[in-house]
Amino acid sequence: MSDLELLTQSLARNVRHWRSVRGFTLDVLAARSGVSRGMLIQIEQARTNPSIGTIVKIGDALGISVTTLLDYARGPKVRIVPAERAVRLWQSQSGSHNRLLAGTEAPGPLELWDWVLMPGDQSVAEPHPPGTVELVHVIDGELTLTVEGDDHRVPTGASATFEANVPHVYANRGDVPMKMMMAVSVPPVQ
Repeated sequence: MSDLELLTQSLARNVRHWRSVRGFTLDVLAARSGVSRGMLIQIEQARTNPSIGTIVKIGDALGISVTTLLDYARGPKVRIVPAERAVRLWQSQSGSHNRLLAGTEAPGPLELWDWVLMPGDQSVAEPHPPGTVELVHVIDGELTLTVEGDDHRVPTGASATFEANVPHVYANRGDVPMKMMMAVSVPPVQ
């Protein structure tokens, strides 16, 4: 079985499981996530490979991390994620991409990502639930972080943190690839 098939089946199983744990019907999860009932049915039946945006919306609505939604091996309290198991969830034709490196529930979802944005590329993010915080650290290049329409330049070696419950954009307006690490903390579902 390919990694993609394994992830699709894990996503199906985990969405069903966490929807049941939360006591959500398909209609409730659809309303909370903004993902159509039909798409949720396809996901729960492992008949589709949804976009990262859709997976994030479902995770946010369930109050769990993307890592938990895609996790196909629950193990001991210490979990080592080999480099080849990091999951690339977004990429552009110019070579920009992100990888979900690791995540946990602590007490809400906590995720660690690495990103590469090629010159002139950007990634537009929808608002996360209230209380969500993102931290970024730029390793190479310069990130232009736009939060609620305001641009913030984050140069090599600098870090930034922001409340991510508003529209935000990660952009590389420079002429060299931008590399950054990002942590996302989402509050638990009440």
